[in-house]
Amino acid sequence: MSEIVLKGVPAAPGIAYGPSFILDKGEFIVPKRAIAHSEINSEIARFEEAVNNARHEIQALKTKITKDMGVAHAKIFDAHLLVLQDATLIDEVTAGIKKNKLAAEYIFVKIIKKFVEAFTKLPDEYLRERAADVSDISRRVLKYLMDESKLHDLDSLQDDLIVVAHELSPSDAVSMYNKKIKGFLTDIGGRTSHTAIIAKSLGVPAVVGLKDATLKINNQDTVIVDGQKGLVIIDPSVETRDQYIKEQHKITANLEKLDDLKNLPAQTLDGKSVCIVANLELAAEVPVVRKYGAEGVGLYRTEFLYMNRLDLPSEEEQYKAYSEVARAMAPFPVTIRTLDLGGDKFISSVQIPHDMTPFLGCRAIRFCLERPDIFKTQLRAILRASVHGRIQMMYPMICGLGELRQANGILNEVKTALRDEKVPFDKQMKVGIMIEVPSAVMTAEALARESDFFSIGTNDLIQYTLAVDRVNEKTAHLYEPTHPAVLKMIQKTIDAGHNEGIHVALCGEMASDPLLAFLLVGMGIDELSMSAASILGVKRMIRSVKLQDAQRTAYEAMQLFTGQEVEEYIDVQLRKFLPV
Repeated sequence: MSEIVLKGVPAAPGIAYGPSFILDKGEFIVPKRAIAHSEINSEIARFEEAVNNARHEIQALKTKITKDMGVAHAKIFDAHLLVLQDATLIDEVTAGIKKNKLAAEYIFVKIIKKFVEAFTKLPDEYLRERAADVSDISRRVLKYLMDESKLHDLDSLQDDLIVVAHELSPSDAVSMYNKKIKGFLTDIGGRTSHTAIIAKSLGVPAVVGLKDATLKINNQDTVIVDGQKGLVIIDPSVETRDQYIKEQHKITANLEKLDDLKNLPAQTLDGKSVCIVANLELAAEVPVVRKYGAEGVGLYRTEFLYMNRLDLPSEEEQYKAYSEVARAMAPFPVTIRTLDLGGDKFISSVQIPHDMTPFLGCRAIRFCLERPDIFKTQLRAILRASVHGRIQMMYPMICGLGELRQANGILNEVKTALRDEKVPFDKQMKVGIMIEVPSAVMTAEALARESDFFSIGTNDLIQYTLAVDRVNEKTAHLYEPTHPAVLKMIQKTIDAGHNEGIHVALCGEMASDPLLAFLLVGMGIDELSMSAASILGVKRMIRSVKLQDAQRTAYEAMQLFTGQEVEEYIDVQLRKFLPV
């Protein structure tokens, strides 16, 4: 059989080679089996035992995740346990067995399908994810009812494999930590989707937006994942395999060379320093951040503390999480982004309006201003943690001066309350904003006068500037970081910040690409924040060029008319300076 090449969206760099593991979301084929009247009680007992077994299985998984990753990330399984304790579900199945005199598995599947279908028809993305959770739970129960012990799921993953899935649910993502995973592929998703961000934090190559990979790849197929080019090769020829193995060895050798840079400054040949910091999702990632020589955390995504759980994190829980990161990163700074929910991130413990266009709806700072009770709890936790290190804070998705003043007004109320309670906090803690929408760029001069720093969130800025959904694989080809309009937005923001004497950082995925980072250095950026695994490659680039060459390249690039022309031009220029 000749090799098959699939083209998708590159999500995380690197090369992986090995057997595939299909994350099977298919349904069980459940026969319609009649039972005698005398068997009803034993059939109900069999169903209850299966539910109990599934509950114990999930509880054991929750205990393991708690040990490996902490309580916050294990809370996702609380929702699973709640479904298994749902009296309505249990009663309906029991009543169905009695009334229809049919096997427990058949009745259970009929009832669970109604739940799943109701969720999948809803437009809200968070609720659709809950449908995936219900399906996952039903499969666990059916495994015991039908004696299916060889189910393809992440819990049973033992070998070094490449995971293939239509999409990855939050519970799948949690289960991927501390597993022997070489890479992963998904049918849906874009370059800056939540799945892509998880892949980078795991440090594994990934390709998303493949559309039908799950239909074309079989379990245990030999697969090559090229996370740089967004290619997947099924049943590669010997020549292709050898070529990629050589490439993989070259990448490994280059990474080993880069290791010597981790304790060296990110400084151009003519002495310009650029602060290189890391993006952080989980406190457990801090050792990796330190390992790659980050000079701090430029983006701590706090919504991970809120997602996939049945309750809101308490002030004390948040305080402990923020303090842990601050202490572990000291003496380097940690920039905490306040809660950024909405868009593609939802929580079950709070009713967020179900917007038809969630990225334009009640998200990020808009949600926090709508729910000051939740916002104040987080602000109290951040302020209290600020005495344990160099914490600074920023608001996401600020659209104009009115929102910034409103947010700062709430912050000042919290500060006053802490002073009255004699609770210590860093009174000099810097408070900045993320520049993510065109309106913020166009009013950047005014915003800079009332901000301690800017952080340009290019993932969303590109999305809003180009009207391209950044998590949609169908529009992934339109998502252009080098589009002249995007570059002008970035340059205007940098200039506005510097004119008011404030520090300007950039924390989008642009920062992790040495090619684009070269352009950003020439545009005058002060700080680049990226996934930890990208730090050494960007640092190598900075230490190989002169600021004046980067500035000239940026100036010339800004005169071009298309994103492709810009990218090609930067590539040619950077090749002149980077060592082979």
